[in-house]
Amino acid sequence: MTWARLKELAETPLSGLAQPTRSDWIFALRTVSAGLIALLASYALKLDHPQWAMMTVFIVAQPVAGMVLAKGFYRLLGTLAGGLAAIGITSLFGANPWLLVTVLALWIGVCTLVSSLLRNPEAYGAALAGYTAMIISLPALGQPHIVVELAIARCAEIVLGIVCAGVTSRLILPKLAADAIISRLKRSILDLAEYAGGAFSGGDPASLAALQRKLIADAQTLAEMRTYARLEAPSFATRAHSVRRTIGQLLWALSAARALHSHRRPKNAALIPMRSELKAFVGELAATPGALDDTRPWVARLDAIASKAREMPELPNDTGPNDNGEDKVGTITRLTIAGDFAEALKQVMRGLDALRSPVSRTSSERGQPALVVHRDYQAAWRNAVRAALATLLVAIFWLTTKWSEAAGTVILVAVVSSLFASRPDPVQSAWGFFTGTLIALPFAFLVGQVALPALPGFGWFTLFVVPILVPAALGMANPRHVGVATAFAINFLAFLSPHQQMIYDPGPFFAGSASILVGILIAIGVFIVVLPADPWVTVERISQAMREDLARLCLHERIPRRSAFESLAYDRINQLMPQVQQTGRKGDPMLGGSIAAVTVGLEVLRLRQAQLNSAIPRETVEFIGNFLRGLARELLFRRPGEPQTAPVAVARQYAASIAQRSDRLEMLQIAASLRIIAAAMEDYPDFFAKGRA
Repeated sequence: MTWARLKELAETPLSGLAQPTRSDWIFALRTVSAGLIALLASYALKLDHPQWAMMTVFIVAQPVAGMVLAKGFYRLLGTLAGGLAAIGITSLFGANPWLLVTVLALWIGVCTLVSSLLRNPEAYGAALAGYTAMIISLPALGQPHIVVELAIARCAEIVLGIVCAGVTSRLILPKLAADAIISRLKRSILDLAEYAGGAFSGGDPASLAALQRKLIADAQTLAEMRTYARLEAPSFATRAHSVRRTIGQLLWALSAARALHSHRRPKNAALIPMRSELKAFVGELAATPGALDDTRPWVARLDAIASKAREMPELPNDTGPNDNGEDKVGTITRLTIAGDFAEALKQVMRGLDALRSPVSRTSSERGQPALVVHRDYQAAWRNAVRAALATLLVAIFWLTTKWSEAAGTVILVAVVSSLFASRPDPVQSAWGFFTGTLIALPFAFLVGQVALPALPGFGWFTLFVVPILVPAALGMANPRHVGVATAFAINFLAFLSPHQQMIYDPGPFFAGSASILVGILIAIGVFIVVLPADPWVTVERISQAMREDLARLCLHERIPRRSAFESLAYDRINQLMPQVQQTGRKGDPMLGGSIAAVTVGLEVLRLRQAQLNSAIPRETVEFIGNFLRGLARELLFRRPGEPQTAPVAVARQYAASIAQRSDRLEMLQIAASLRIIAAAMEDYPDFFAKGRA
């Protein structure tokens, strides 16, 4: 997930509007103040490149204090790693420029590979380690003895900026990630209630799909923001367990709500009261102001609903000639899912209470649900090769032409091709960066080349710069403009290059600016031409990974943890969504199929658990094993367009036969799981088939 997305979710809903909110103004004024403090401290310490300290403040600036600390921490780690790499590479290969740039390009490739496999802010730190080595090593070309001095200076400037940004974000009207997590979770519960209400009443499919996507993204955001909160205050570490468990329960509730939507046509009278009670509950929850201030009455009602859903209903003994037990199985299916939804939502509310009023956990609560993320190794290798190759080719051009300003071009190619490599649309992200940089150019010229040489001094600097940087910081607080605004602020300071003594020297100014702009444009061209990413190929690759996960659930000797499967599946769906958006309507069935795959996986796990139940007849246990092996073959080997093989038809037939000969609840639940799996695979036949990826 991108930093822009995290900002959007951490801010209030008004942050996306055109008018800045109070929170936006606080963020903007705090960021500009921290930048000025960092610059003033750089002057006092007589640092060689004081602009880096002020730029760092804007680079790590985030609306939430924990996000600033996290990005600052990984920026520091990345800078240290890049500095050590620069010292080592320059010391070993500095005598040979061609060998030096080759090794640096390989280092950038390795760091881009690692960055593509990680998530923000860890991914940012890994990418930074790559191009920091380039920033330090290139000025030392031909004079390797100064590389240690350059690395120390660079680290000092970065540390100063991080300290200023971190201290101000934590002390000046802070917005804490711990509070943002609670606020985000409360909104997620209400969104879930709204989604469930629409699902129970047959709401607008487009609105339900949008809510579903938002809930998936929110669950992933909660997992990432947990790290930020722990950096804000070590005391939050005691609540990390509650966050992890609550995320798992939120995903479970979402799966159950979606399944209830898919099975929303009740036929049996035993289901109608349950459905009405759930519909009334979520409707009242979503419509009650301050409903979650006290969760106790809601938890009590959910507990009663979940208990009622687990009771054996009165089922009809006679079925019609074409029914084949479908009504009986359908009733148990929907009651089971309704009970799952009520139980999961109850646990989410208890998790909210645990976050607001943490208590020491007992030994029985120590098992934390796994939060697993998807790693696209093929895309990571593509990004690494592209970044290394682009950097090397531009560096070769620089060495061949001996154009001194081309060093800046080499650095910008390395920065952009590494930093934006793993974005869903790297071309668009890089173009936004170019736009912000281009807009910054005339402002930097007027201030740095015209105003400040005539009116020197920190007071005049503040007078000229603050009216420019405050609107830029307001743009950084707005998710719609964060990319362009951040690029503007950073490159305005880079072009300006503030020093205590500013001089009029337009030649180097325009030469350096041109090298930066050309470097960004070359990187954009690299994204377009060199190993371009095809969104549909990525969609198929993620879908194939999800099918392989389902096959492993069927075949693995040890039954995987439910939370681990759900976490990984929803993370893959979250990665799938921006790719699907680029494929148009062609990708909609893949997104729907991926969500249905979560339901299939949960039912497979239910069947695996049933195999361990000693009350289940041996014949049924053997059938489940054979069915799961056949399902795995279906998932791994059937190709799109080919007819579905026996497992789907057999699942329906066996489910109907169970309903005809048994009234035991555990047997009917097995029949319900078989029917849900068959229905999901029939709804999305091409998703549950092996593609090209």
